[in-house]
Amino acid sequence: QLQLVESGGGLVQPGGSLRLSCTASGTTLRAYIIGWFRQAPGKEREGVSCISSGGGTTDYADSVKGRFTISRDNPKNTAYLQMNSLKPEDTATYYCAAVSRRQGVTGWTTVSLYDYWGQGTQVTVSA
Repeated sequence: QLQLVESGGGLVQPGGSLRLSCTASGTTLRAYIIGWFRQAPGKEREGVSCISSGGGTTDYADSVKGRFTISRDNPKNTAYLQMNSLKPEDTATYYCAAVSRRQGVTGWTTVSLYDYWGQGTQVTVSA
């Protein structure tokens, strides 16, 4: 059973940076596509970024392209989301999720696609 734990959230000023980590336990992460999602109060959970199991394919929501970078270190069983040039509208609880599938990252923004979720980490961007 795969278990995911996010860390690295916090309070940061606009323009600042944070790096979120998603650490897996229970089994190896290398077979799983990883997605990062976020949910702000009163809003639906939205896809932020994804990375294929081998790391060769990534994708981003338009709202974060050029500012966020997803990566993974399979030997460390960890995925990352580097967030730069943060804006107040990036404030949300961030979740990582995992799914093992042959279709690759197609449809990665679909919440119901994922089998495993972390508990979330809060990111607040405020002056």
